[in-house]
Amino acid sequence: MKRNRTGFTLVELLVVIAIIGVLVGLLLPAVQAAREAARRMSCSNNFKQIGLGIHNYHSAFKNMPIHGCGTDRWAGQQVYAGDSDENSINRRGSFLIGTLPFIEQQALWEQISNPISINADGTPRTPPWQAMGPGVARIDYGPWTTNIPSFRCPSDPGTGLPSLGRTNYGACMGDSSIMSREGRLFVSLISRGATVPYTENNDQQAERSRMVHRGMFLMNSPMKFRDVLDGLSNTIMCGELATDLGDNDVRTSLPQDSAFNDRAGHGRAECRTNPRFMDQFHDPLRPQFWSPAAGASTSTALGRGFRWHDCMHVFSQVHTILPPNSGVCTGGFASNDSNVTVSSRHQGGAHVLMGDGAVKFITDSIDAGNGNARQVSYHGQPTQPAPGSASQYGLWGSLGTRANKEIIDEEF
Repeated sequence: MKRNRTGFTLVELLVVIAIIGVLVGLLLPAVQAAREAARRMSCSNNFKQIGLGIHNYHSAFKNMPIHGCGTDRWAGQQVYAGDSDENSINRRGSFLIGTLPFIEQQALWEQISNPISINADGTPRTPPWQAMGPGVARIDYGPWTTNIPSFRCPSDPGTGLPSLGRTNYGACMGDSSIMSREGRLFVSLISRGATVPYTENNDQQAERSRMVHRGMFLMNSPMKFRDVLDGLSNTIMCGELATDLGDNDVRTSLPQDSAFNDRAGHGRAECRTNPRFMDQFHDPLRPQFWSPAAGASTSTALGRGFRWHDCMHVFSQVHTILPPNSGVCTGGFASNDSNVTVSSRHQGGAHVLMGDGAVKFITDSIDAGNGNARQVSYHGQPTQPAPGSASQYGLWGSLGTRANKEIIDEEF
């Protein structure tokens, strides 16, 4: 008598498993791509919220949030000094501090704008932290260690020490990195003894600032939308930046080696005359990382995006000199000028926030002109572009200038 078969043979089972494996292999990239597309959309929405916050701030106060804000307890001290001061932020607060009440972060703003008598670990503090906070590197001041979801791109995995609260969004300072660590404020060598205050109307510094500060944000100055003569829809207001993961990424870490950087500003000077000066120190086998010849970072705390509240270039600034996701060109210190472009963990480009609040994705292949060209500067080289010159850096540079009267008649 013939018996009916009620199960699978081993061969049939293996065939089914193989088919399932093939289908999973085909679908997995699509799933990953869909997830990244969702993260990219979330990043764009975060940027739009920041843009809306800036516009609402401007409606309330008739100027944009100041990049380089806060108290100035120690008269005569450079803006880029005083990281760990207990009593004053030393005008080093980023524009993101001012946006807090306009992006549903009123509670955090109240902590920063008022004295608080508690440390980050919950212990009482006497005397209390003063309004607008202490130095930007104080880990015992709670607000500086706060991570704000609206300031983070979901595609960026960076977290934890040595950073404080991270940001993936920075202020656009234009197509010149000269003096992007300071604005119209001037501190002479004589005035560093804390007896002579800042001279905000110093004619020489104001003239220098007009030469080189061509972006929508200008350090320590209340910029207005009316200052953007090229039109808000033609001018980049903020840019996305990838935060440092401690992996020697050329976009996010600041190397330090006596061969090209020193406290006398050698690396800084080279970057002024050739923004691609440090490309020679990229690893030829892995161009996105520094070669061993580049040396180690000056500090583990000097990583891109490590402090959302800090206005210095490495933490919350971008320039439109080199195209997106290019390596930094730096003097290796927060006290040196650094050329830092936009970057991201997305594939092929990064987001920018235009002056009118629109968010656009800029590809790495955007026309960026001659990356070896000298920056507009006040240092007196006879071959440098004159103040007011058209940007040397193509469409990308033109998008970063606010009042250069450069007509942008193409879609980007």
